[in-house]
Amino acid sequence: MATTGGGEAGIAGRIALVTGAGGGIGAAVVEALVSAGAAVAAVDLDGPGARKVADGLPGRVTSFTADVADPAAVARVVDDVERSLGPIGIGVSAAGILRPASVCDTTDEDWAAALAVNATGVFTVLREIARRMVPRREGALVVVGSNAASVPRMGMAAYAASKAAATMLARCLGLELAGSGIRCNVVSPGSTDTPMQRLLWTSDDDAARVIAGDPERFRVGIPLGRIADPADIADAVVFLASDRARHITMQNLLVDGGATLQA
Repeated sequence: MATTGGGEAGIAGRIALVTGAGGGIGAAVVEALVSAGAAVAAVDLDGPGARKVADGLPGRVTSFTADVADPAAVARVVDDVERSLGPIGIGVSAAGILRPASVCDTTDEDWAAALAVNATGVFTVLREIARRMVPRREGALVVVGSNAASVPRMGMAAYAASKAAATMLARCLGLELAGSGIRCNVVSPGSTDTPMQRLLWTSDDDAARVIAGDPERFRVGIPLGRIADPADIADAVVFLASDRARHITMQNLLVDGGATLQA
C-alpha cells in the first residue's frame, strides 16, 4: 500500500495493538502499520516470535506476551499497552489456530480450542479495547477472519464455525460502537502463504492444487491464479484502519483472489 511521507491518515502517530503478531498475517500487519506511521504493540502467545518481529522494527514495535484464550491475560496486556505506550487507537485481532479434521474426527479438545482462540479470543480482545475507546469516542477495530466463514470447507468445520462467529461478533460490535465514532470491520483472507496454510499441504504440488481447485472436495479454485502473500491481507487491514475508510463499518472484506465467488 502506498503511503505519503508523513504516514497514512488516521494511522500515523497512533498506538496500534495487534494480536497474533508473532508470524504470518499478524506479523505482516505489524510491519504495514509501522510503515503507515503507527507505534505497534505486538501481542502473541509466542513471546520470542513477537520479540523477533519487534527487533526487526526497532523503536516502533514493542512486544507483549499473552494468550488471547485467557480473558484475564487479555485484560492485563491491554492495560499494560495503554500504560506503557498510550491510548490504543487501532486494534487488530489476528490471532488464530487451525486444527483440521472432519466433524466426526474432531475432538472435544480441538473444538474447544478453536472456539477459545478464534471466537472467544476475538470477543475478549475487542471488548477490552472497545471499553477503552468508547469514552474517547474514536478508534478503529479490524478482525482478521477467513473466507471459510462463508463457504463450507471439508475438514475445517471447527475453524470455519469459529471464524463465522468472530465475523458476526465484529459486525454486531460495529453497530453498537457506531454512535461513539468507532468503526469495526473484518478482513477475510482466502489461501495465504503462511505456516498455517502450509500445515494443510503434504507435497510440493499442493499450492498448484489450491489455485486450480479440487472438485472432489467441493473446493473452488482461485480465479486470480495466485495464493495471497501476507502483505496482501495486511494492506486491506491498514486501509480499513485508516481515514480512507472513515465511512466504512460492519463490513467483511474478502481478500481471496475471488475464491468464494462472493458467496
